[in-house]
Amino acid sequence: MKYLLKIRLSHYFLILFILFGLTVYFIDGVEFKSAALTLFSVNSFLYGFYIAPILSGQKNRIDELQKVIRAEANALFALILKTKKLDVELRTKYQDMFEAYIKKSIKQRRPGEGEDEYEMLISSSLNYKGSQTDKVENILEGLVANQQNRSNLSMQLNNKVYSNEWWVMLVLFSITLSFIIFIDIGTSWQMGLVKALLCTGLTMLIIILVKLSTLTHKKAKEVWAPLEKLQKTRFYRID
Repeated sequence: MKYLLKIRLSHYFLILFILFGLTVYFIDGVEFKSAALTLFSVNSFLYGFYIAPILSGQKNRIDELQKVIRAEANALFALILKTKKLDVELRTKYQDMFEAYIKKSIKQRRPGEGEDEYEMLISSSLNYKGSQTDKVENILEGLVANQQNRSNLSMQLNNKVYSNEWWVMLVLFSITLSFIIFIDIGTSWQMGLVKALLCTGLTMLIIILVKLSTLTHKKAKEVWAPLEKLQKTRFYRID
């Protein structure tokens, strides 16, 4: 699949145009009645109607994930800054716990991961008794407030975009393409050229959709960059 995605769209266009040109030439047309043409119109409308929601839905999910993960990184960065006021031993303990939490979150990238590590941070803050109670309480307040970000992140990761939409798209595409290939246009070579171009255009839409989805998934891998940078720089920077 990855090799097919590397082929340029202009090359796809030429290959498909030749393929459909030969297909149209060798396959005899069928004269459709009004009911069949109505079905073709409805199917074509549905095919066009489905493309935009699939693209926008994928993009919106990635955008929301990016916002939530950046909010999580900013919240953790603010909490780490609060640990700077603690003594060395307690500060090191908190930073180790934060690092364990971030590692688990980045490594697994699944809903609910890092829950035990986060609960350890909260429990340590609740059970702390010492001379720096007021500073630890500030950290605890930040941890509790950040639960909203963690809930949003878990919800977004659980949000499975499009489980059956690709199957629907392929069915609608196949029916539309079949109608165009089998429709009777007589012996006019000009209309045969139009049929080949139309089939090529419809197939190019599917290829472009797959390519855009691949780019979207590449972008999805980058949404974790703020947390990764926070961990690599030992809590000094966020991308």
